[in-house]
Amino acid sequence: MRYSLDFNWLWDGMGALAYGAGTTLALTASTSVLGIVLSVLGAAARRGPYPWLRKVVGLYVEIMRNTPFLVQLFFIFFGLPSLGIRLDPISAAVLAMTLNMAAYTIEVVGAGLDAIPRGQKEAAQALGLRPRLVFFKIILPQAIAVIFPALTSQIIIMMLESAVVSQISVRELAQEADLLQSRTFRSFETYLVATLIYLSMSAALRRLLFAGKRRFLGAGLA
Repeated sequence: MRYSLDFNWLWDGMGALAYGAGTTLALTASTSVLGIVLSVLGAAARRGPYPWLRKVVGLYVEIMRNTPFLVQLFFIFFGLPSLGIRLDPISAAVLAMTLNMAAYTIEVVGAGLDAIPRGQKEAAQALGLRPRLVFFKIILPQAIAVIFPALTSQIIIMMLESAVVSQISVRELAQEADLLQSRTFRSFETYLVATLIYLSMSAALRRLLFAGKRRFLGAGLA
């Protein structure tokens, strides 16, 4: 059987695909910021002086890392309304993606914190710096520099996993591609274009993150 490629629909559908790609990037950006903040707090808590807090964070990590992301998403979007907590699709997607990402990046950030020599902390404390200032000004920037490649990969993975939120009608790239192929009946061409867009976004995001490493971490840590 011969199959003839037809991309004539692309000009009419490019607007929808561009909108979906923009939504995907917006979800990724907000999830990355919130997820990294949560992971820093979680990693610090797991190394803090409170045993109960270490156990709570450890339990959270185990639950999130050992259950499917789709189940977590459905629990937030369809399950929480039973308790009177109703979220719109975008809010539910951001919350689910943030909680899922943080469960993985807590371990990544923790590995970076453990990689910093203890003498760095002791030297800063000897100079009279407060513990919180030592952590955020001395330890954390060096840890982020160490784990930056792994952190970048986790952000890329989260961007790709955002396709799952199409299951709750978030109009990101996968959802727009699905709607488009249902109208054009050109499944091969539609998903081929969507695949190329995902590849382009992944490459561009990785390049952008590494280009911004020097700016955000400082020339001495890049």
